[in-house]
Amino acid sequence: MGAMTARDLAELGSDNLRQALEWHLTSNHYPPIPSSMIDPCIEAINAYREEDYQKLIRLPEGVGYKGLVVAPASAIVEAHHLESWLED
Repeated sequence: MGAMTARDLAELGSDNLRQALEWHLTSNHYPPIPSSMIDPCIEAINAYREEDYQKLIRLPEGVGYKGLVVAPASAIVEAHHLESWLED
């Protein structure tokens, strides 16, 4: 599992992005990351692709980042190991 699984999931393409991220977050992490982070992760991936690394993204209810309800795209990408979805 881990990085190799994330790369395989990323290769599924954008049609299955939501499903791939759900599996990655809930099954490829310990402890599992709640599926409520799927939308913020998609937003972070899109911001990263647009080179807007510091775009502030609203986090779901009950999730915080350094005491805030928003987090920069770069922090979401790093914390959730989304690098595989950024490779061309």
